[in-house]
Amino acid sequence: MATDALTPARTARLRRARLALPLVLLALLAPAGCDSGDGIVDGGSADSAAGGDGGEPDAGAVDDVRPPCPFTAAQVSEIVGQTMRDDGNCLFGDGKGVASLAVTTASADAGKMTYEYQYDQAGKQYEKVVDLDRGERGYLAVKDIRGEAVLIEGKGTYTVTISSFGGGTAGNERILRRTLDAIPA
Repeated sequence: MATDALTPARTARLRRARLALPLVLLALLAPAGCDSGDGIVDGGSADSAAGGDGGEPDAGAVDDVRPPCPFTAAQVSEIVGQTMRDDGNCLFGDGKGVASLAVTTASADAGKMTYEYQYDQAGKQYEKVVDLDRGERGYLAVKDIRGEAVLIEGKGTYTVTISSFGGGTAGNERILRRTLDAIPA
């Protein structure tokens, strides 16, 4: 007699498959979060970027441009209203190990590929999620102790995360909005 119930083995496989998607996305975006300083994600050798006849680089090589970190520690300090230090890779901390602001940059194409997933996850993790009226796409998500915002502009994708600044949901929203306003268009 056949049954519609999943066997324990099939249930475990389905759970592992559901967990694998975020890990795959993280693996794809992790290199974009590291600032190598050159502003271009490696698209292969120079020979592969240019046409076989020595022509211009193809459009795919140009689309991989990712913006550099848009802030200095002084700018972040002004935005959040307290002294922050540059901890490297566009991560800023208060020096006490409490408050932090991080900006991860990626190409616009990379941001578009993961946007729906990030937006869906934000809806599950935060008290308030609002769409932004700036850029091609964007949202801002906050709760009492942390927040995140994703902004896709023509130049690239900016993901801003903040934690432990105090001020609750409204304070985190203000910090994120000020941070987004300071990102060059």
